[in-house]
Amino acid sequence: MLSIYPACFYKEKEGNYSVIFPVLGIATCGDTIDEAMEMAIDCLAGYLYDAKIAKEEVPKPPKMEDIDIDEEYETAFVNMVTVDVDEYAKKHFEVQKTLTIPLWLNDLAVKEGVNFSQVLQKALKEQLHIAE
Repeated sequence: MLSIYPACFYKEKEGNYSVIFPVLGIATCGDTIDEAMEMAIDCLAGYLYDAKIAKEEVPKPPKMEDIDIDEEYETAFVNMVTVDVDEYAKKHFEVQKTLTIPLWLNDLAVKEGVNFSQVLQKALKEQLHIAE
């Protein structure tokens, strides 16, 4: 599903661009306008993906005309940033692995409602000595 949020793009004195999503409270930047847009897409996708995983509610996108631009900047504009979070996540945030376990173990885990991804992540963190 396509998500669309307005973002403020500001050209800095050094020539790079800052990008702020005012309603979401997130920001990013890029050396060029193209890079800033790529980073804005990544930033928006990451925020929405994390909120989805955590089952957190996100603010609804405001209308573009309701966004105030900081007038201190010579070049500043509002642009809509769009991303299909599920498709973006498949390419950038998620890795699918195929694994083999005994049928009896699978059946028992399914019966108990075990979240396989969660169990595997926990086991990998323990094996790699990663503290949570």
